[in-house]
Amino acid sequence: MLKVWFLVFIVLSNGFSSTGQDMHNSTVPDVVNIGALFNYNATFGRTVKIAIKAALKDLSANPSILGKTRMNIIFQEDSKYRGFLSISEVLQVATKHTVAIIGPQSAVTAHVISHIANELQVPLLSFSALDPTLSSLQFPFFIRTSPSDLYVMSAIADLVDHYGWKDVIAFYIDDDSGRNGIEALGDKLADKRCRISYKAPMSPEATEEEITNVLVQVALAESRVIVVHINILWGLKVFDIAKRLGMMGSGYVWLATTFLSGILEMNTPFPAEFTNNIQGVITFRVYTPDSELKRRFASKWKNLTQGETANGPLGLSALGLYAYDTVFALAHALDAFFKQGNRISFSRDPKLSLPQGDHLRLDTLNIFNEGNSLRQNIYEVNMTGVTGTFRYTPDRDLVNPSYEIINVVGSGFRKIGYWSNYSGLSVDPPEALSSKPVNNSRAGKILLPVIWPGDTTQKPRGWVFPNSGRLLKIGVPISVSYHEFVSQVPGTDTFEGFCIEVFLAAVNLLPYAVPYKFIPFGNDHTNPSATELVRLITTGEFDGAVGDITITTERTKMVDFTQPYIESGLVVVAPVKKSDSSAWAFLAPFTPMMWAVTAIFFLLVGAVVWILEHRVNDEFRGPPKQQIVTTLWFSFSTMFFSHRENTVSTLGRFVLIIWLFVVLIVNSSYTASLTSILTVQSLSSPIKGIESLVNGKDPIGYTEGSFAKNYLIQEIGINESRLVALNTPDEAANALKKGPHNGGVCAYIDERAYMELFLSSRCDFTVIGQEFTRDGWGFAFPRDSPLAIDLSTTILEMAENGDLQKIHDKWLLRSACLSQGTKLEVERLNLKSFWGLYLICGFACFLALFIYLIQIVRQYSKHSSQEIHPAEQSSSSGSSRLRSFLSFVDEKEETVKHRSKRRQTEMISCPSGVVGSSIGFSSNKDYAQSSPYKSDVGSEA
Repeated sequence: MLKVWFLVFIVLSNGFSSTGQDMHNSTVPDVVNIGALFNYNATFGRTVKIAIKAALKDLSANPSILGKTRMNIIFQEDSKYRGFLSISEVLQVATKHTVAIIGPQSAVTAHVISHIANELQVPLLSFSALDPTLSSLQFPFFIRTSPSDLYVMSAIADLVDHYGWKDVIAFYIDDDSGRNGIEALGDKLADKRCRISYKAPMSPEATEEEITNVLVQVALAESRVIVVHINILWGLKVFDIAKRLGMMGSGYVWLATTFLSGILEMNTPFPAEFTNNIQGVITFRVYTPDSELKRRFASKWKNLTQGETANGPLGLSALGLYAYDTVFALAHALDAFFKQGNRISFSRDPKLSLPQGDHLRLDTLNIFNEGNSLRQNIYEVNMTGVTGTFRYTPDRDLVNPSYEIINVVGSGFRKIGYWSNYSGLSVDPPEALSSKPVNNSRAGKILLPVIWPGDTTQKPRGWVFPNSGRLLKIGVPISVSYHEFVSQVPGTDTFEGFCIEVFLAAVNLLPYAVPYKFIPFGNDHTNPSATELVRLITTGEFDGAVGDITITTERTKMVDFTQPYIESGLVVVAPVKKSDSSAWAFLAPFTPMMWAVTAIFFLLVGAVVWILEHRVNDEFRGPPKQQIVTTLWFSFSTMFFSHRENTVSTLGRFVLIIWLFVVLIVNSSYTASLTSILTVQSLSSPIKGIESLVNGKDPIGYTEGSFAKNYLIQEIGINESRLVALNTPDEAANALKKGPHNGGVCAYIDERAYMELFLSSRCDFTVIGQEFTRDGWGFAFPRDSPLAIDLSTTILEMAENGDLQKIHDKWLLRSACLSQGTKLEVERLNLKSFWGLYLICGFACFLALFIYLIQIVRQYSKHSSQEIHPAEQSSSSGSSRLRSFLSFVDEKEETVKHRSKRRQTEMISCPSGVVGSSIGFSSNKDYAQSSPYKSDVGSEA
């Protein structure tokens, strides 16, 4: 800072001074001084100067803005634009009591002079310093009047994601603008799960040799998607060197920020020798919607530039439009500033008063007292200019930042789409989508075809293997078992097996060569840990892994896997023995509970039908012994649908129909199960699946190095002390044969792909239950590796054309044991499968009995009122009434109806007085004689 203030002292000592007293204007001034800090000897500065003068001319013709007050633009030359050296130009403008400064041209200068603007409270309006960090709270008086680089980096990130690229190279100038812009690009790419794989900075004053060296390093990198973020001074030089290095050909993708579109617009028509160097490049141009104001300004631009084209053409660019609108926005803010009653005044800054004897004379610098008010009025501007709607958001950014996506083709360029902060990528202009809901689907993000470098329309892959001569180090796990999957040919560096052949076939289908070499991982004594092999990929020791590597959650957190090329979940293998048929095999189809419930229902249904049929059906009447035999015979004969007794009552038929349906289902199930038991050979094992292992305490075997150990401990909850590591198939077979009580294991757990080979020659074991995991094998590569994506595509292609199955059959197809096709103990039918049927039948029986009881009670009540004298009813005890009711229930219904009809006839033919007593006596006598319950209720009917 001492150098800065020393420069201030030099400027002030050359004649800049202040009166040292406050300056107050009591009226609106006739002239307002505005500074403009650009390099007017360059194309950019000349374009800006013409646009600012055009805006001043149009303002003077519009008395509704500022009235009679005139804006006096002080065009200060900034030929240095190197930050520190630009301070002198700023101070020269500041000493002329400027209320605002338009500029500077570069973000590097803006970072330096923003400190001066803050101290003097002079708003600094810039449409070309696009560094996103300038919008921070650190620089409250820096006001950007065009979209910052943050938005063009968002557009680039969306474009990279749209084409499916994952890695990009950032080529930029190593200054504030370049570093901060690329930092913003990295953040936006990370949101899309992409990244900057290589940063290639160049010095702000780089020589051609230095640029060449940086580009050579870029050419040796893996990514072919290059984002260029430099200024207009270096843009064409960089592409010219890249062209000479052969980097503008097929396979490359060049994405340039807004600097290139500015060069193309300001130098229209563009010389052919320059366009040849940028063929296929994609760049971004700030989008300004078409309007009458814009067309009118564009039509007079040619007249405005007459006499200014001696050093080359001056085309109308977006920066020229924003320079024009910046002047108008400042004029609107000043107009509101004066209408609020504010006045322009300056005062000394007491913080700049230095101790006596200091000769820097900083106390002569004045502060714009109303700077905060003017700054606030600028942020409140709401107008429509040549760039469209000019209004600020609460975040101090202009609304609706949008870009056109430009593809350089031939002698010009073509528009392939748009990007806006609201709708993202689209072929429709942003204003057409502003009133529609946002479509975030990939289908909605479309662009027109692109002509890529090399004059091709085929989308570049975006990456190649680094041209450094280094081979990819592919780790191969060497196991001591199951060599059919992976094995090393003895005495050589070559490998073979199912996994190796799948990898080689997939690589051969790639449209490019893959330089690689296999490196064995593991020793010859134990199976290596696939998880450890995957971890070594993250450390850089390996560039990939090929072999029987299961895709697990833990491993996917470290690397990227290809599409699975074989499915393989964990299964349980245990010893089995043949189950021989016995003399009691006919009882096997049902469980004991099922037999018991079925027998109970046979008896229940027989009893219910007897109750319902006893009063109306002679076949269900007779001596007690005969009725018991009849009921039992009827019940069990329904099993074969051979019952001879007919059902007469409606309720009896209803119950019988339901029961016969139940019998039909039970018979069919019994027959099918018994047939299976007697005709199909079955195996038996004390292990029923993973559930029985969890509940048991016997040791369990697993393959050494397999993920099965961690899965059984962490996911299933099996105690680690029960797990026994087994290295080879023979070791596993011996442990299974010994059993858990003789130093062996009760079961062996591993992946199905291994178990199919294991069981192909070992018929004493079989798979118990189903797979309890759903996994697959894949090839592992570092995170975001494009090779993993391309190999996944070729693996799917192999699966579709049958090549993958052919390789599987070549290495893994074996003749299986005959016992592997047998069943493990046909499951017995239990009550769980039939309780619904029995529930329906039981409910039907209950309903029929309930209806029958209601009918009997009603008939008995009617009978009692007709045939039993009221005096006898009142004097009879409860037991006698019960015997009377049971006698009534046991009596045949036809007899009761006949006697009731006879009594009614006698009552009609006899006098009422005599009939009353005689009927009472006669009825009781006849009923007693006809009732089977004379002295014993249980006598014969």
